[in-house]
Amino acid sequence: MALGLQSVDWQIASNRQAHHTERFYGKDLLVRRGQLFQVSLTLSQGLSSGGRVTFTASTGPYPSESANTKAVFPLSNGTSSSGWGAQLVSSRNNVLNISILSPANAPIGRYTLNMQISSQGSDSTLKLGTFILLFNPWLQGRHPNTHTPSHQLRDVHGKEMEGMIFMGSGLIRGSLWNRGRFEEGILNICLSVLDNSLNFRRDPATDVAHRNDPKYVGRVLSAMINGNDDSGVISGNWSGSYTGGRDPRNWNGSVEILKEWQRSGFRPVRYGQCWVFAGTLNTVLRCLGIPSRVITNFNSAHDTDQNLSVDVYYDPLGRPMDKGSDSVWNFHVWNEAWFVRSDLGPSYNGWQVLDATPQERSQGVFQCGPASVIAIREGNVDWDFDMPFIFAEVNADRITWIYESNGALKKNSADTHSVGKYISTKAVGSNSRMDVTEKYKYPEGSSQERQVFEKALRKLKPTMSFSATSASSLAREEREPSISGRFKVAGVLTVGKEVNLILMLKNLTSDTKTVTVNMTAWTIVYNGTLVHEVWKDSVTKSLNPEEEIEHPVKIAYAQYEKYLKADNMIRTTAVCQVTDEPEVVVERDIILDNPTLTLEVLDEARVQKPVNVQMLFSNPLDEPVKDCVLMVEGSGLLLGNLKIDVPALRPKERSRVRFEILPTRSGTKQLLANFSCNKFPAIKAMLSVDVAE
Repeated sequence: MALGLQSVDWQIASNRQAHHTERFYGKDLLVRRGQLFQVSLTLSQGLSSGGRVTFTASTGPYPSESANTKAVFPLSNGTSSSGWGAQLVSSRNNVLNISILSPANAPIGRYTLNMQISSQGSDSTLKLGTFILLFNPWLQGRHPNTHTPSHQLRDVHGKEMEGMIFMGSGLIRGSLWNRGRFEEGILNICLSVLDNSLNFRRDPATDVAHRNDPKYVGRVLSAMINGNDDSGVISGNWSGSYTGGRDPRNWNGSVEILKEWQRSGFRPVRYGQCWVFAGTLNTVLRCLGIPSRVITNFNSAHDTDQNLSVDVYYDPLGRPMDKGSDSVWNFHVWNEAWFVRSDLGPSYNGWQVLDATPQERSQGVFQCGPASVIAIREGNVDWDFDMPFIFAEVNADRITWIYESNGALKKNSADTHSVGKYISTKAVGSNSRMDVTEKYKYPEGSSQERQVFEKALRKLKPTMSFSATSASSLAREEREPSISGRFKVAGVLTVGKEVNLILMLKNLTSDTKTVTVNMTAWTIVYNGTLVHEVWKDSVTKSLNPEEEIEHPVKIAYAQYEKYLKADNMIRTTAVCQVTDEPEVVVERDIILDNPTLTLEVLDEARVQKPVNVQMLFSNPLDEPVKDCVLMVEGSGLLLGNLKIDVPALRPKERSRVRFEILPTRSGTKQLLANFSCNKFPAIKAMLSVDVAE
């Protein structure tokens, strides 16, 4: 009689505990490569002494041994240290307890495990079931390519539920992002991201074989999180108009985006901007076992022509001009992922930039990275992947041009140190900001920093003459201006209130100077997209020797209200002209504060017990607000998210909305809320909730 299989015990709880996958929702066996897992098999009868047992583990639609997507290995008394292995731990009656080891460089993904038994002349194949194999940042000492630097980092990259993403201009603000990678269905969606890629659709067998390499997987994900060339996850939009989708500032985390992408039959979710792409990529990377962190670069250059300089244009009346394809973003957000760079050598292991925001094509596709952070610091722009673009984001020189009234274009000034500031990530174990600028570049203005810049420029433009190109040499040629200017904030910057600034003008010489100043203010999107001119003014001022004067700038709410986007950003510019001298351009981007949204818990929070939460919001305006919606989510506090329609509010009226959450896990959890209405597109609030067992 042929041997039959009565039951398989995958020992889910103990295997998941050992493999750091216990927090994932669901009942799948989730294991990490290069680490033993246990399985108990109950057969219909005991194995005969001469019986031979082999296992087959396979992944992908066309598994093959030559591609390492299929492995056939015997049951033995010990496991191999390199390939797949199965060891008989104990055998009692007809129950076999077996340890299975996957290689530390196996492709990740969903595997099928079968067992073949040859006994007394008859062969039988038993289907045991499926398991999911993930990258293993906890593996020590076997050179796996995602081994992370320290227990502390490994623990955080394995366990933290929320990420802090830093944004802003001038004043840096953090916003919590719900990664939600342990939530129901998210791991399966992350695997679907790989299965929808162009690479998989063109050649599934080769794509699955390459999933053993985090370098490859990271690059595929950087292409797939944006929807530009494929069935990617998110559609980008920086126009300031988001009809047919959601304002990017309204998202609270990755879960809703990934689930909506799956529900729609893998059509890009509308809309995202850089932090949405980065937050979602961070969820998918960590879900698959690649340690990663979200990085924000302030004053981030978008250099389209690989000359390491970004050109900015103004007209003679001080208006910024949308000319050329270069730009400087107030901030830009990407990911760093930690893995080995066998292609570059051990010195370049560690953090690698991966950017899912669609900015420039790489090998014909909107993808970016992995680029070694250490190699960026050393100016190795001729290495893989996308090094020139990322190097320019943190190092480009900013060249200002002015169109004269006769139409001629004149180079005005060169700034070698405003790009690539305050490069930030969330500190380990807290929500505070950690500055990592020195990982990307030598100190601004140091001789090493300029040497690296010129080394990079030589590699990119070997035929170019140096004296002519570098902005530092250009800066040396310029005449020192006789006046200086800056914008100073006077009073509070709040949506609904008048904006009060002061233009400070200083005469730097011992002669009297007459200055003509042309000023404008535009609402903008954070990537520099100009939305609408909301104010302009021209004045002529006389300055005594070394005198500093103040000129007030007032922009009324009625002037900017219709054109302000969810970024709440206004760019003020002053072009200051002294006769027969180069113009002095003064620019300042300001962000207006939203009114406060308050959340409070009204009961003690316990697992599986409904808890009442209250939202408070006061309309600060002298006009009604309508189309009010509150969106709430939080891992371990809600399954999915809550959408609550809030009644319209009269001028100065206060709103009080109660809703219920149902905690599913104990510990400190974060509740994230987004309130939107016709006058305030995205007001954020977060609340820590301590949940008892």
